[in-house]
Amino acid sequence: MEIVPQLAALGLSVIILTARDATQEKVAALDLGADDFVTKPFDSEELLARIRSALRRKAWPLANVHRREFAGGSIDRDTHDVVMRGEQVDLTPREFNLLWALADHPGRVMTHESLLEAVWGPAHRQDLDYLRVAVRSLRRKLELVPSAPRLLINEPGVGYRLAEAD
Repeated sequence: MEIVPQLAALGLSVIILTARDATQEKVAALDLGADDFVTKPFDSEELLARIRSALRRKAWPLANVHRREFAGGSIDRDTHDVVMRGEQVDLTPREFNLLWALADHPGRVMTHESLLEAVWGPAHRQDLDYLRVAVRSLRRKLELVPSAPRLLINEPGVGYRLAEAD
């Protein structure tokens, strides 16, 4: 279950197969980002149908799975290129992963915990200082006026969001 948020953040379909059928566990898996939850025993035809359904739901972004656009810039997961206002920007691997996690959900608030887990792993869900330092560094590299951010926007007490493409 620990890897579900990371897989979901990458845009992958996640179907949980388990012998456990407690409602609480199903809800937890779905809240973490799983697309479906199948309990044993299950029919193989039903499982294949659920897989096809999950793939159909995720099929629309496949044409551009490795590239995201955001306000004034773009990020490419294959080449690790980040372009801001037409200029190449060099990011550390952590900065890149943080920007990707935000760019994968443009305009939507990503909680502190979900960002920490996606970038640093589940053991660091509460290490807010890591996130603040990385956001400050990203703002210095991407924002026109880092002290008055318009791209990496703080939602106090909740998390951050990345401004959408124009």
